[in-house]
Amino acid sequence: MWRRLGRLTATVAGITVTALTVASCGPAEQAARQAPPPQETSTARGEQGSPMAAPPKVEAGWPRWGFTHTGVSANNVTPEFEQAVAGSLARTPMLQNQHIMGFGALNPEPYPGRFYWEDLDSRLNLMKQSGATPVITLCCAPDWMKGGPQGPTEDSAWDEHLEDAPYPKHFDDFARLAAEVAKRYGDVKYFMVWNEFKGFWPDHAKPADYKGYTEMYNKVYDAVKQVRPDAQVGGPYLGFDSNRDGNTELRGDWGVVNQNVLDAFDYWYEHKKGADFIVVDGASPTDAHELEPDEFGALSKFADVTEWLRKKTGDLPIWWSEWYFQPEDGTEWAEPKRLAVQAASMMEFARSGAATALYWNPQSKDGPCQGCLWDPRTGAEMPTGRLVAEFTKWFPAGARLDPVTSSDPKVRVLAQPEQLLLVNTTDGAVTTTVDGQEFALQPYEIRWSGR
Repeated sequence: MWRRLGRLTATVAGITVTALTVASCGPAEQAARQAPPPQETSTARGEQGSPMAAPPKVEAGWPRWGFTHTGVSANNVTPEFEQAVAGSLARTPMLQNQHIMGFGALNPEPYPGRFYWEDLDSRLNLMKQSGATPVITLCCAPDWMKGGPQGPTEDSAWDEHLEDAPYPKHFDDFARLAAEVAKRYGDVKYFMVWNEFKGFWPDHAKPADYKGYTEMYNKVYDAVKQVRPDAQVGGPYLGFDSNRDGNTELRGDWGVVNQNVLDAFDYWYEHKKGADFIVVDGASPTDAHELEPDEFGALSKFADVTEWLRKKTGDLPIWWSEWYFQPEDGTEWAEPKRLAVQAASMMEFARSGAATALYWNPQSKDGPCQGCLWDPRTGAEMPTGRLVAEFTKWFPAGARLDPVTSSDPKVRVLAQPEQLLLVNTTDGAVTTTVDGQEFALQPYEIRWSGR
């Protein structure tokens, strides 16, 4: 899921090259992390759903929340802007993810064995400055690995071929590139393999080439582990698409997950060489942009998919590499409603025991940017940035959840020993009693309250 916003240019060996910039489309260990003691996890899911067993163990202080850098990020403006954003992010360190090609990064290997690291270096430097736990997505592939010419990527190739998968005869070449990335960035421990089966699933009405993806994944897994035994590798980074109707085992009021998705996941899981964590993504709207039964009810898809994956994969942590909650058919919401739906979606990840949820940051260089983590003109933290930071502070992986309820079901609640989060899911004012306190909430208000 991505929308193209423009290009970035740079010079490599005297040649001007252009990179596609992409925005939304679709653990430098920090001692305290302002987190509760790790693994004090209860079975409570708050006022919704049934009890759930304690989630798979994660590293102490694992932040759970974070974001993916897209085509334009803080390092693409000015040094002063970058420092301002890095300083703001450093106040609540979280996960940060960057792709090796596209999404603000030029072709990392324009010629076989000749590497261009400037863009990745720049993004990783921003992560370091901001105290991030860095993550790298091993996607996408240089042109010569997928039928294009050697050399810097041409303008048309960014638009037409960025999403192409490498040819099978170049799977070994892509695996070697992945190993070079892992060697160069030795302080990066976490690697996700590819992105949404791009190029392996051109028609979602038909089965994906899950055998091809799994073959490439296994080569990448082996190559990275050979040079970096400490590295953590995850896949399949598969989008859990859903429809209103259908006949599969993974279903809910929100719809039915496509059988082609389940077949692809099952094949990869059965035939993978190994995995340190599971990577998926998805949207609460259906493929036809429907929200069933409504925008808040549809969010239970995130918990249902997480629970299905946990039952199938046991102790492997579940990572959501991207998640979306607003239809991409031109639907527009006022910012209070959009934030309320986002907060409620993050509650679903926390309750269901997802280890990680990465927000796809729709950053641009100028002008208004709804949903951006920081203001593209000033670098100031935006409401979405504050929301992600608060979840990082109060609900990291391993935080104990307490079974607190709301007297009014229109107000959703998430609680840990020191903090309450309330979200009014309506466009009207609501008064409710939570944890023995009375709260008056404005339409779509998000309220944080100490306990």
